[in-house]
Amino acid sequence: MGNENITNNGLAAESDIVLDVKNLVVHYVLKKETVEAVNDISFSLRKGRAIGLVGETGAGKTTTALSIMNLVPDPPGVIKNGTINVCGYNILELKQNQLKKVRGKDVSMIFQDPMTALNPVMRVGDQIAESVRLHENVSKAKAYERAVEMLELVGIPGERASEFPHQFSGGMKQRVVIAIALACSPHVLIADEPTTALDVTIQAQVLDMMNDLKKKFNTALVMITHDLGVVAKMCDEVAVMYAGRIVESGTLEDVFNETMHPYTEGLFNSLPNLENREAELEPIPGLMPDPTKLPLGCAFAPRCKYATEACSAKRVEPRKVSETHTILCTRYEDPSFRIKRRQGDEQHVS
Repeated sequence: MGNENITNNGLAAESDIVLDVKNLVVHYVLKKETVEAVNDISFSLRKGRAIGLVGETGAGKTTTALSIMNLVPDPPGVIKNGTINVCGYNILELKQNQLKKVRGKDVSMIFQDPMTALNPVMRVGDQIAESVRLHENVSKAKAYERAVEMLELVGIPGERASEFPHQFSGGMKQRVVIAIALACSPHVLIADEPTTALDVTIQAQVLDMMNDLKKKFNTALVMITHDLGVVAKMCDEVAVMYAGRIVESGTLEDVFNETMHPYTEGLFNSLPNLENREAELEPIPGLMPDPTKLPLGCAFAPRCKYATEACSAKRVEPRKVSETHTILCTRYEDPSFRIKRRQGDEQHVS
């Protein structure tokens, strides 16, 4: 590649960490206002592990995913701060011709809408083969052969490689998108709500297939979703996002069994109770804050039943409650405060 060579900082060689995001800040700068989409988030991911980014619409999940791919639209998007290392490469420092070598090979993304992710005038086999030829030194025939193999791997008959996207159902299109993303066995796979457009039966099939492929290729997975059931099925770690910040993170057991942040508690309380069908849902009151006017203190404070004046007084910093569990909540500066698990008892105890 001559002067196009990509510099590896040695991160991947020294450990099995394949994704490391540190202090990421992303804003959308408009003429009259600035949308603070992602506000100083950090997380890392090892080979073969899966992390779920969870939160309401507007929490900053998709912007985080686009940042990892260095696909934030500019303008108006501006990555104001932070580093993103994928397999030892600092994604944010790479030029466009270098990024082409990394995207699809080291990191791939399954986009949210399979209906618009495919080129309508190209045969699906050619679309998969295009990715293979871009990253591997193989002939056109070999690349097409790989495309047929990938279709069969995701449960589509190989002879359908010669068909166009409009000849596939929504679930089949999603499988094609997954086949493209996995064609070159990427180290990191980002799935941005990959089952949103699918019916529940196909959702389960697609998730099972992604889980199997993750294990087969030892791929690290970033699963972006608002569905806690998907997280429980697919992920080893969880990062709960609110107003562009990670308010609680930890292992699946940490976040699901030792819930500590009031927002995470609210998400769980919003789920139907399968044991008591007559129980009413407990939705989180209020709405997400305006991302152009975020408060100085905790952004969740206006909706939080535990909030005090201290919550709004200053910027909230992350607090480790164990080696794997981190929260963003001023109330935990008071050792007497603890949120009870959601069994219908008192909401907190002293």
